[in-house]
Amino acid sequence: MSALNELRSMRRSGGGPSAPTVSNLRKSDKRAALVFLAPWFLGLFGITLIPLVASLMLSFTDYDLLTTPSFIGLDNFTAMFSDPRLMQSLEVTLLYVVTGVPLQLAVALGLAVLLNRGLKGMTFYRSVFYLPSLLGGSVAIAILWRQVFGQDGLFNAFLGWFGIEGPGWISNPDTALWTIVLLHVWTFGSPMIIFLAGLRQIPEMYYEAAGLDGASRWRQFRSITLPLLSPIVFFNLVMQIITAFQAFTQAYVVSNGTGGPSDSTLFYTLYLYQEGFSNLRMGYASAMAWFLVLIILVLTAVNFWASKFWVFYED
Repeated sequence: MSALNELRSMRRSGGGPSAPTVSNLRKSDKRAALVFLAPWFLGLFGITLIPLVASLMLSFTDYDLLTTPSFIGLDNFTAMFSDPRLMQSLEVTLLYVVTGVPLQLAVALGLAVLLNRGLKGMTFYRSVFYLPSLLGGSVAIAILWRQVFGQDGLFNAFLGWFGIEGPGWISNPDTALWTIVLLHVWTFGSPMIIFLAGLRQIPEMYYEAAGLDGASRWRQFRSITLPLLSPIVFFNLVMQIITAFQAFTQAYVVSNGTGGPSDSTLFYTLYLYQEGFSNLRMGYASAMAWFLVLIILVLTAVNFWASKFWVFYED
């Protein structure tokens, strides 16, 4: 008992070996957190923020990558409105977005509804359908796409079985863009997985009640699935619009970096690349990049404003 009393008295008086205090533990945790966050901060500043600020500064200069930038004010921005190739690239990109995004989301939603019915081997189908999203933006798939839709490609070989002589789809200005749109639709895996996750959250009792009232499958889809899934549709719509505006690899590979034939596949990002690295007009290309940011910002704001008319939340 005397040893216990002595130990208690030592604790009251602050004697004996000292334990780590809460403040010391917090400092140690902060140091550890900073060490683990250091790579992220390096990437944030070195890859994102510093190039972002540098691009904004270069957009007000005449810079050819070889000489010192010279300040020219808003000349790069005003010159864009009298650039016919830039207007052509905007037209091509908008057509690609307006057609490719809705078609991709429609295919993704349709397949998600089918997979949500509990098919056998659904894990296998889900993996197979998601695979194009992993490969669709790669150079290899773009090269494969060029081979498939070339004059002597696989698609024309398939048409030849039925006695149809197909054109060179990627060398024809009327069809070249649509082959790239088809490639975009083919990469439906990512929105499909998100749609499938949203479908799993819809209570089954809604469908059971609608079935008892005699509602058809189409009526259930239109009156239950779409309204409850509208927040997921909105999310996929915004994300896919942003992604589509940044499309580059497909057009670059299919057209060999020219945007041809007759600028029919001249995406905005491809023309930006040509101006910056082929024509060495980096100041002008930087201004184009910020103009693209403004376009995406405005369209995203419009989507958020319009969402109040068709997006429904549980509350």
